[in-house]
Amino acid sequence: MRNNEPHFDNRFVQALPGDPERGPGRREVRGALWSAVSPTPVAAPRLLAYSPEVVALLGFNESVVQGEGFAQVFGGNALYAGMQPWAANYGGHQFGQWAGQLGDGRAISLGELLAGGQRWELQLKGAGPTPYSRGADGRAVLRSSVREFLCSEAMHHLGVPTTRALSLVATGETVVRDMFYDGNPQGEPGAVVCRVAPSFLRFGSFELPASRGDIALLTQLVAFCIDRDYPELADAGAQRHARWFEQVCTRTAVMVAHWMRVGFVHGVMNTDNMSILGLTIDYGPYGWVEDYDPEWTPNTTDAQGRRYRFGTQMQVAYWNLVRLAQAVSPLFEDAAPLQAGLDAFRTRFEQEQRHHLVAKLGLGRFVEGDDTLMAQFLQLLHEGEMDMTLAFRALAEVDPAAPDVAVLEAAFYAPDKRGQVLPKLQDWLRRHGQRVLADAQAPEVRRATMNAANPKYVLRNWLAQEAIDRAEQGDSAGITDLLDVLRHPYDDQPGREAFARRRPEWARERAGCSMLSCSS
Repeated sequence: MRNNEPHFDNRFVQALPGDPERGPGRREVRGALWSAVSPTPVAAPRLLAYSPEVVALLGFNESVVQGEGFAQVFGGNALYAGMQPWAANYGGHQFGQWAGQLGDGRAISLGELLAGGQRWELQLKGAGPTPYSRGADGRAVLRSSVREFLCSEAMHHLGVPTTRALSLVATGETVVRDMFYDGNPQGEPGAVVCRVAPSFLRFGSFELPASRGDIALLTQLVAFCIDRDYPELADAGAQRHARWFEQVCTRTAVMVAHWMRVGFVHGVMNTDNMSILGLTIDYGPYGWVEDYDPEWTPNTTDAQGRRYRFGTQMQVAYWNLVRLAQAVSPLFEDAAPLQAGLDAFRTRFEQEQRHHLVAKLGLGRFVEGDDTLMAQFLQLLHEGEMDMTLAFRALAEVDPAAPDVAVLEAAFYAPDKRGQVLPKLQDWLRRHGQRVLADAQAPEVRRATMNAANPKYVLRNWLAQEAIDRAEQGDSAGITDLLDVLRHPYDDQPGREAFARRRPEWARERAGCSMLSCSS
């Protein structure tokens, strides 16, 4: 560890009112934004994996990470000097309905670490019960912990705004979960993830005091958030609140546009899972679109309503921002600045979509009709049951002067669908080639641009499941091998082609691959 010991200042608990009652007993907490609670020790903490980039970001060194004390701290059995654990109090709209108080039910923040001129909140997920656990044990199983650890880092390396993950620690204990909610709970190995972000404040953090009419607490929280998390607004004067809300909206737009670019489906976009910093947060039943389908959701809980399906993520984000606007409206004299922020969301999302469209299709610039060209390609992917990631990646290899549909062969899942769509796809490639040639870009520039926008490697659910299966048998090498691939998602990695292929047939309907629950 550099500079001897990490330095924590824990502004959240130092500056904001806390729960006068201590400990994990379940309760309604009013007039407070956090509760003091310590992680519950585990039987045998053992480090399974860590992110080298996050280790460096936080100022740790390899010898500390490999030492026994690291697993003790990030498994929940010990604290570094200066840590001051707490669980945050917040509410949220879940599947469109107000759910009241929610809070950190299985997450405990250890402290705010200052390193390299930045602030990082370190939070253990699966560290035991808190006042917000609502009857649950506060633990997490290995399968969900592996998925959160890997996805946090995969998204970062894809260039998507996200929280990060420092470590994955096995607890040596069994956690009982009903994975399918069918009355057949089973014991599974437990684990703890340390996730990292400048802030874990979420839309629901502001909704809860607003719902209770506690405008003083709401005002205090907004002021705190601006001062700590948006310091660039320090001199905004009377416009501070308006500019803050607009930035929340535009950051959210950037995030969701990136989700759409790489084919990511969050799966549970409740307002308590929406970061105030525009970061992807709370990796639960997520997934990557494989055979392209805008109606697909990976969440079993959402299988009927499909509220959180891939194609509606922009609309859901807007709906969530409206809920946030309603929550903070007591701080505004009229609704005009809030509406301006919401309008800025739409404008920024459209700008980001155009930017990504140009890069993904290998165009030099956007011209009228390019959005139609993209929509037609996506429709062909859907009709032909084609893999989104493989199809866009292969598009860079198509010769625009003599397009050959065979270049996209590896993207097809169903031979019968392939035959049906082939003539239309060949015609689209011809029109796309003409459009590319009209821009007169150098071929190597076009390919480089496309390959920087279209990843070769994404965290497909079946890849994560293979790593989970190995880890549950005591072999964590699958996690570290997969993480190493995902650290370079846009690069060709010789010898690792098995990580960049279509979903195998065995994974089409398997739990953990096609559909996932919120069970953790």
